[in-house]
Amino acid sequence: MLGSTHGTLTTDSRRARVIACGEQPGPAVHGRPADVDDLDVGGRPLYTDVPDLDRFFRPESVAVIGASDAEGRPNTGVTRQLIDWAGRVGARLHPVHPTRPAVFGIPCVASVADLPEQVDLAVLLVADPLPLIGQLAEAKAKFAVVFASGFAETGEEGAAAQERLAASVAESGMRLLGPNTNLNAFSSFRQDLDGPGIALITQSGHQGRPVHALQELGIRLTHWAPTGNEADLESADFLSYFAERPEVGAIACYLEGLKDGRSFLLAADRAARRKVPVVAVKVGRTETGARTAASHTGKLTGADTVVDAAMRQYGVIRVDGLDELQDTAALLARARPPRAEGVVVYSISGGTGAHFADLATEAGLSLPALSEAKQAELHQWIPEFLSVANPVDNGGHPVGDWRGRKIIDAILADPSVGVLICPVTGPFPPLSDRLVRDLVDAAEQTDKLVCVVWGSPVGTEPAYREVLLGSSRVATFRTVGNCITAVRAYLDHHRFVSGYRSPFDEAPRTPSPSFRKAQALMRPGQQLSEHAAKQLLRAYGIRVPREQLVTSAAAAVRAAGLVGYPVVMKASGAKIAHKTELGLVKIGLTSASQVRDAYRELTDIARYEDVSLDGVLVCQMVERGVEMVVGAAHDELFGPTVTVGLGGVLVEVLRDTAVRVPPFGEEQARDMLGDLRGRTLLDGVRGRPPADLDALVEVVLRVQRMAMELGDDLAELDINPLMVLPRGQGAVALDALVVCR
Repeated sequence: MLGSTHGTLTTDSRRARVIACGEQPGPAVHGRPADVDDLDVGGRPLYTDVPDLDRFFRPESVAVIGASDAEGRPNTGVTRQLIDWAGRVGARLHPVHPTRPAVFGIPCVASVADLPEQVDLAVLLVADPLPLIGQLAEAKAKFAVVFASGFAETGEEGAAAQERLAASVAESGMRLLGPNTNLNAFSSFRQDLDGPGIALITQSGHQGRPVHALQELGIRLTHWAPTGNEADLESADFLSYFAERPEVGAIACYLEGLKDGRSFLLAADRAARRKVPVVAVKVGRTETGARTAASHTGKLTGADTVVDAAMRQYGVIRVDGLDELQDTAALLARARPPRAEGVVVYSISGGTGAHFADLATEAGLSLPALSEAKQAELHQWIPEFLSVANPVDNGGHPVGDWRGRKIIDAILADPSVGVLICPVTGPFPPLSDRLVRDLVDAAEQTDKLVCVVWGSPVGTEPAYREVLLGSSRVATFRTVGNCITAVRAYLDHHRFVSGYRSPFDEAPRTPSPSFRKAQALMRPGQQLSEHAAKQLLRAYGIRVPREQLVTSAAAAVRAAGLVGYPVVMKASGAKIAHKTELGLVKIGLTSASQVRDAYRELTDIARYEDVSLDGVLVCQMVERGVEMVVGAAHDELFGPTVTVGLGGVLVEVLRDTAVRVPPFGEEQARDMLGDLRGRTLLDGVRGRPPADLDALVEVVLRVQRMAMELGDDLAELDINPLMVLPRGQGAVALDALVVCR
């Protein structure tokens, strides 16, 4: 795994140094020889090949090792399902068993070596698959599936067994699904459904069943990849493959952990480039969920705030429930791109419309008021005393005759309307039957999105089962919440992909001149003093106050004269993390006598607290601005991360921060500021001038460059506070903490 903190394999930072020195770049990236252009400045891949999985999903020949037809044996049911599946996809199936002449009437061979032909796919129904990998490699099998459990999900011993399996597979050149997977890839898919479908990726087979069941509602499912422990093939491989398939309209994922953070982002980037929506449930929001997922699949769940930010960076739509997963994926797979972002709520009840409008607006949907001309048009068919501004309340009776269709067509004709949503809280035949028929007919003749929320708890009504579910153009939901979630995701997705530019295309590939200066300042395994940390910032062009490091009271007085009163004095040492709490900071000093006294007091406290100093900093005092924090850290899954937030002494209390995973550009850096609850402080409040946002964004980008170049050598960087001055005056790093790995 790239960026791993375990073992003695070559780290990314070492690879960066190798590249900078012009030596060979190192190992292959996903089966493709790595060259410098494939790696960023930190040695992480910028490209990954799409695995050719055609012969996995539609093989011409299949071997079932351990096949059985003995009554009561677990392998018997599996063998029967594989025979049925091979028949559906047109594959020749070869049972393999050392003692049986035939299985279910199909001639059996005794071993892999006896197979009559090279097979595309080998299914291993054995407890110990490792001895068979070499045999399959000699037989030139392309893919293997291992169902057996007892690997990384069970602990250290199982993880070691999985490592041996993965190493054997890598040496063989074959690709492997599993271990600890299931038969879902060989499920039955309806062939009578057309149009764009959903491709499904799950790390727990049972969790994909609600999406698989969408076929019963007429929604096409194209593939199902149950990835299990991902010893070889991982979710990212299937994500890349599905993004290239023309029949795939959306990709739905249930993820417990990610094998490799960068691989996942490269796959999500591929989907974003091709405008293929990805909807995911990702376990691990809570400590309990993360712990359970790890025991289930043996993979990292990752720090959830980082996972969440990384997904949003690449347009992955994260939902919480399986019901949201199926409804959102279904809508995104089939709906055409929006013509406008305006949402109109159309109902027979003022109460229903008002309630829905509240929830939709709170969720961030735009419900624009219809123009006076459009309202006048609607009042031709709707009584004047009813509101038609948006929501549109028709009062009920117009849906039962010719007026109902006129109203729907008039709303859809408005150029500001991209989505029409009609919540039906319960059936009221025959009017509700006429209403849904008009909605379906109108949807067939428009390129705008028409949604219906059928709120009846019964769900057996003909208007729902026969009319709404019989239409591929109307998006039908059973709950208001799922409708709002899906429509918001639909609009967000198309907005995102319309302006998407891959950050990997513009990621730095060669070190900056700052890199060598920074290397000289790093101290492996140590925390830098504030003075050294600020030198590191200065090397990357981040502004720090005028300051001098002194070792005597007399030198402190001279430094104060050069820096300019008033000054700040701080103890500087490699092991000081919280100077304020220890009384090791003195601010607002205005005279030589105050400076001398402060120097003596700071050194006395340091001796009392047994704190080693490299000196005392005499610093320029910077007062007017907004205190922010900008930092970098190493995430076990994704590598370098960059954080920005409200700073100062309350940073750990407020916890108002935003995080991104490099590489990212200026637009994402500005979006980080928009994620902050206290964002308005930067615009100027209570008479304060607006802060210099351009300077703040520049610091974020420079910290990103530092984090990428120093790679795994940089464990932690905190600039706190970063004083962001009024517009046009820049930003100054008043304090900094750097911890080296």
